Amino acid sequence: MPQFAQRIDSLEREGGRPLAGRLLRGIEKESLRVTSSGHLAQTPHAGLLGSALTHPSITTDYSEALIELITEPRGSAAVVLQELSDIHAFVYRSIGEELLWNSSMPCPIGGDDEIPVARYGSSNVARMKTVYRFGLGHRYGRLMQTIAGIHYNFSLTDPFWEWLLEREGSTQPLRDFKTAQCFALIRNFHRYSWLLVYLFGASPALCSSFVRGSSHGLSALGAGTLHAPYGTSLRMGDLGYQSDAQRSIDIPYDNLDEYVAALNHAIREPHPAYAAIGTRTKDGEWLQLSTSLLQIENEFYSTIRPKRVTRSGESPRRALAERGVEYVEVRCLDIDPFEPAGISAPTMRFLDAFLIYCLLADSPPSDLTARGRSRENFRQVVMRGREPGLKLARPDGNTVGLQAWALELLDGIERIAAMLRDDEDGSYQAAAAIARARVLDPSITPSARVLDELRGAGHSYADFALAHSRQHRGQFLSESIPDGVLSRFERDALLSLEQQRAIESADTLSFDDYVAAYYRQ
Repeated sequence: MPQFAQRIDSLEREGGRPLAGRLLRGIEKESLRVTSSGHLAQTPHAGLLGSALTHPSITTDYSEALIELITEPRGSAAVVLQELSDIHAFVYRSIGEELLWNSSMPCPIGGDDEIPVARYGSSNVARMKTVYRFGLGHRYGRLMQTIAGIHYNFSLTDPFWEWLLEREGSTQPLRDFKTAQCFALIRNFHRYSWLLVYLFGASPALCSSFVRGSSHGLSALGAGTLHAPYGTSLRMGDLGYQSDAQRSIDIPYDNLDEYVAALNHAIREPHPAYAAIGTRTKDGEWLQLSTSLLQIENEFYSTIRPKRVTRSGESPRRALAERGVEYVEVRCLDIDPFEPAGISAPTMRFLDAFLIYCLLADSPPSDLTARGRSRENFRQVVMRGREPGLKLARPDGNTVGLQAWALELLDGIERIAAMLRDDEDGSYQAAAAIARARVLDPSITPSARVLDELRGAGHSYADFALAHSRQHRGQFLSESIPDGVLSRFERDALLSLEQQRAIESADTLSFDDYVAAYYRQ
């Protein structure tokens, strides 16, 4: 009997109890800050929001204008969504008339000079974050870094892993067993993540300023707007986080040692184009951290990452190598422009069931050919996901229709959804039903809804995104923030500023020595 059938049968016999209360999920949501007229904000990160370096819930990503909102890992999708909404409400009360651009592809931007790189203070760790971002700008252009998305952090607690280890009869230490199973999950995620892009992709169009002067293959859709007629997520395609250097990196996911070794190689291997840039100007100003394929691990733009919380000054790959995988970070989710917080509770619940399916399903080792098939499937769904009759390649190379394969996957995912509980019975099954309806009717997917609204109202992409962002701003400002929540955010902001000052005063190494020590890991 296949592994999935054995595991799912065991769970069903126990009524899903091994999963009950064992799921944790958290959100990291990026948004551009824009002016009330929809142009990229040139103002610095608001002082009322605290320090972007140390605040636990509010930071910045590439740009000062690219804010990132972070929730704690929680046991309920509804609780995560409420926390994310509370953070939005606090931010809106701190940024004046500015808006959070609630769409993945950016607002109209004239060029790189309009995009301020994020600053985090004068400490070594702050300078390293900023130099890394300058390096990204030199390597890929700053405009690419204004694309925003949602990262979904997912884990299962130790009682579930203990149940699965006992059920499998494994003699591995729990940490090693959990790590191996997380890599199995990641391999299946790469095989099946095209389904997530089909179901939740919401960036089939963009402002023409984003591709000004470059070859793109998109079609015009009114003034200032380009689109892929059957596309789902331009953010995840060749126009997004891609480059020849990125495409040359092939990271295996068969085990932790190979994964860390491949990252180490990419971080140490010089790349001619980046060597031509150099690391410093003639005046000694830093241009990038290194001339390697990757400056640090985060530069590898994977759709999913194995993660572990790092200690101060510790590299992510060292944390993984020493202590194993703690959770996975899903990185292929677009911001949903129809949802005030950019994501809905049903979407989170489906993600939970999908990730558990990836964990439980048979997951043989992958090779270069199999990884290439998975990447090509993903690319096809990004650009053509709603095209009638679209065919994909199964792991064995045989072709299958997208709809038929999606329905086959949903059969297994729905069995998992039937065992999961959140704040109300049936909420996971309802989320799976929404997914099945979208597979059967592509016109109700978020990407189709975006294009329908653009065509029906005659809006440009910029007008569409601005209108929804204004609507969401009004909603967040109209809702009250509980006093306890408001005081916590205010306290966190003040404390984060104190923590930043403490870090700055504690530095003893020169910046050059700090960077060298980081790479010695």
